[in-house]
Formats: sequence, C-alpha cells, structure tokens
Amino acid sequence: MKQGLGTQLRHLIELLDGAVQQSYVEAGLDYRPRYTPVLRALAGGQPCTVGQIAESAGITQPAATQTVALMLKEGWLAVEASPTDARQKLLRLSPQGERLLPELQACWRATAAAADSLDADLPHPLSDTLTRAIAALERRPFGERIRNAKE
Repeated sequence: MKQGLGTQLRHLIELLDGAVQQSYVEAGLDYRPRYTPVLRALAGGQPCTVGQIAESAGITQPAATQTVALMLKEGWLAVEASPTDARQKLLRLSPQGERLLPELQACWRATAAAADSLDADLPHPLSDTLTRAIAALERRPFGERIRNAKE
C-alpha cells in the first residue's frame, strides 16, 4: 500500500532531523535543529522582535514564539526592551549563543553540503521540488484542493 503524502513527509523529516540532531551531538553541542531559523535571523547581530524573526525565518509567529521561549529558557537568547517602544521586546543572541555561533555555522555548512549531496542523488533536486510545492500551495492551499476533491 502506498503511504500518504503526510506520512511520507513526516518520515522524511524524521530521517533528516535525526541526522542533523546527531551531528550536533557529535559536535558536542546541546542544540535543537528547530532553533536554527531563529539563530540565523539573529546571527547578524541586530536585535529583532518575535515577529521580525518569524518573517525572516519564514515560520509562523506562534512557532517563533514557542521556539524563542525554549531558547530563552536554555540560555541561547537574551531579551531587552525596545528603545523606541517599551511594550516591545527585542531578542538577541546571549553570550552563550554568540560563543557557540561559529561551531553552529560549521554544522550548518556541513548540513548544506549534505543537502547538496542528496539533491545530486535524485533525478529532481528535493530542494527545488519543495520550493515548487510550497509555491503551488501558497497559490492554491491544500485545504482548497481537498474541498475540490470532495465535489
């Protein structure tokens, strides 16, 4: 029986994220792959709001909020009040985040090279296929496609 798209995608994510997580363990880093979009957004040194991080990382604001909360708890980030709006909180890398950023960037380069290697093994690069799939779903959401299939 052919597996459904969701099952295949979850399995693919398990295979990819498990290997990425193991690479952090092997590098001696106590780090979760889900932190990467947030750290990349802050790696330039400019403090950002959660909304700016979400936009920069291409993730939802609730996902960014959850990830930021974990990262604050684990000491990866520091928070400060905005100089222009006291109600707004700005996030930046903590000293721990700054100190470990070069090691993380080395891991990210290795992960990117591994992704390139995977793309080279496929008849159509996975990264290109995913980009096209995301664009197609942004034009016509999957929920709409499901509703149309029921008609």
